[in-house]
Amino acid sequence: MNDVYYMKLALDLARSTKGQTSPNPMVGSVVVKDGAIIGMGAHLRAGEGHAEVQALTMAGEKARGATIYVTLEPCSHYGKTPPCADLIIERGLKRVVVATGDSNPEVAGQGLAKLREAGLEVEFGICQEEANELNEVFFHFMKKQIPFVTLKSATTLDGKTATVTGQSKWITGPEAREDVHRYRHEHDAILVGIGTVLADNPSLTTRLPAGGKNPIRVVLDHTLKIPVNANLVQDQEAPTWILTTDSASQVKQNELTQYGVLVVRLPDLSVETILSFLGTKTVTSVFVEGGSEVNGSFLEARAVNQVITYLAPKLFGGKFAPTAIGGNGFAKVDEALELDVKEVTTIGNDIKVVSRLKGSG
Repeated sequence: MNDVYYMKLALDLARSTKGQTSPNPMVGSVVVKDGAIIGMGAHLRAGEGHAEVQALTMAGEKARGATIYVTLEPCSHYGKTPPCADLIIERGLKRVVVATGDSNPEVAGQGLAKLREAGLEVEFGICQEEANELNEVFFHFMKKQIPFVTLKSATTLDGKTATVTGQSKWITGPEAREDVHRYRHEHDAILVGIGTVLADNPSLTTRLPAGGKNPIRVVLDHTLKIPVNANLVQDQEAPTWILTTDSASQVKQNELTQYGVLVVRLPDLSVETILSFLGTKTVTSVFVEGGSEVNGSFLEARAVNQVITYLAPKLFGGKFAPTAIGGNGFAKVDEALELDVKEVTTIGNDIKVVSRLKGSG
């Protein structure tokens, strides 16, 4: 067994918590002594014990003289929990192996420095690329203070999201639709425009066989056209935030508020303003499931970090049939938003393509 083996085990532990640690990162830890695993753990949710705490609790007194593997630099500051770097030192560990650094300015290298100053052997950068990708949402939010944006669409092979008469259920099969619910579980918020609400009356909840976390439901609605009897208003399944403008009716706002809906008036509903507001609310990730105009606005603002595309082996045809991305589009080829394809898989009878903004890792 070597460092890579144990770090990959720690990464698997971290990955198992996807969708439940926000706004904190996913972190896994493994404690090894004399070639045997004596402790392991993962950070389960914000406010609870960090991965190192879980692993060291399991290891107990055996931790003295052991090696601890951590997927993210141990914290060195007092937050909702005490510093993990201090705990590692107190427990008498001999060696610390860390996959990648913490971009949180309250940590950012200080945890590693504290461990080295205490005389511990510190190995850094084992499985770093994998660790960085695992927490790309956390790192993005720490750097930009706005959410990581995933743009999702489901189209036919000729790029249509509905027929010329507007029929769209169902383009993809049940396996692909279940996969979409997994992404809902993993994101802090899901965003649509009022057009989607009026056309489909969606619930925008997570419906997985084993359950899951419902994201905050964000609706863009300039004049509060949303009906009071809409599922998003009535079902109380998840928080509903309606982003609107000063042109909206105060009477309608008061009515919606009675149902627990948060109505927020913004200066405008530009993508920049929307993301800035969500960032102030510590929304670290947004799953955009809007219609073509909402999708087009995010594209033109160059505010897309990840694109999830489901392709169904069907052809609708029709020059007036809707497509996934509308808006004005780009006039020149070299203005296009360039992506790197990270994954191409078959789900049921459909194809899923996962792409990320070029150069983002």
